[in-house]
Amino acid sequence: MSTTDLASGPEQPFTLSVPQADIDLLKQKLELVRFPDELDGAGWTYGAPLADVQRLVKHWASGFDWRAAEARINALPMFTRDIAVEGHDTLNIHYVHQKSEVANAIPLLFVHGWPGHFLEVRKLLPLLTVGGAEFPSFHVVAVSLPGFGFSEAPKKPGFVGRHYAEVLNNLMLSLGYKEYAYQGGDWGHALGMCVSTHFAHKHLKAWHSNMPLGRKPTFCAHPIAFLQDLLPYNAATREGLRATAEFRTKGSGYSAEQGTKPQTLGYSLADSPVGLLAWIYEKLVEWTDNYPWTDDEVLEWVSIYWFSRAGPTATLRIYYEMISDRGSLDGVKWTSIPLGLSYFPGELFRLPKPWAHTLGKVVLMSDHDKGGHFAAHEQPLALAGDVRKMFAKGGPAYGVVPGKDGYA
Repeated sequence: MSTTDLASGPEQPFTLSVPQADIDLLKQKLELVRFPDELDGAGWTYGAPLADVQRLVKHWASGFDWRAAEARINALPMFTRDIAVEGHDTLNIHYVHQKSEVANAIPLLFVHGWPGHFLEVRKLLPLLTVGGAEFPSFHVVAVSLPGFGFSEAPKKPGFVGRHYAEVLNNLMLSLGYKEYAYQGGDWGHALGMCVSTHFAHKHLKAWHSNMPLGRKPTFCAHPIAFLQDLLPYNAATREGLRATAEFRTKGSGYSAEQGTKPQTLGYSLADSPVGLLAWIYEKLVEWTDNYPWTDDEVLEWVSIYWFSRAGPTATLRIYYEMISDRGSLDGVKWTSIPLGLSYFPGELFRLPKPWAHTLGKVVLMSDHDKGGHFAAHEQPLALAGDVRKMFAKGGPAYGVVPGKDGYA
């Protein structure tokens, strides 16, 4: 995998400015909405409730101030850069790059998933870029994955795990970070495994995940974890397995559709802002741990998808490519770089802890009593605290990035 000729163009400052014509078209579409019917007393059983979606649509059309949200987003230090990808030419990649004032800050790559985006890092930035005395500080890079947010989308089929890993690694190298750490959840977790497989030790020095999605250990591959897994599960682990099984049978239909026929679904999401809103809003509510979403938060989140560079359909294809090409994940390897894990009670997959040892060299496991799938947005203090603990003096990953221990 090539790591030469990483950037085919210089870094460009990025300012978000959605054309007024696009905003006007959105409002026109919202005014022409035709809502479906709903069964009496359905609640959330059949999906996003009609009353919720109607309220959000009304606010999106006449109350939500996109220009104010845009101004807040533009307060972030955003950039784009052309990144070479073997077999896929170059892609223009959007990212946030918030530097610490601490010269020896640890370079940290933050990677989102679906239906997330780069703004998930916003609450973490003021937490991770400070410090340098009592706890480590970080230079944070939060990327928009190809096809998400304001990054260019791949134009050819077959953009799989190794290509995402190449984009992420080459972005960090192009910024001058030859060695770095990583944090991610959802697809950010899966792609963390890919980056570790291809670039561990030489470039990636440690990683942290808030979605500890491991596999059942086998005796040949992970004998100690296998033996630990033979012990009777406690009540919390049994409940986690029950919740995981329920999600797989009752909550994962979106993945089957996006992983098999993303183009067909994409027509609806690209043309109907109401359809897109309902599709994402359901996940924001059901995948979080009773997080008190405001309507403005939801609409800003969904608007990133609606106004995205490639459109919402492009964000679905990661499921098709990563699921249909089993080598994308089946080919990942266990590596011995430090791996930290955060366990939040509202996470979608709650698996026995011995399974996590199939992911890598686990050096930190942190349990939390609040938080769900979008931990960076729901519980930023807890997540930032885990990352700090992992890289702090005396921590299991202290000093893994040579010359950048995070302290002044």
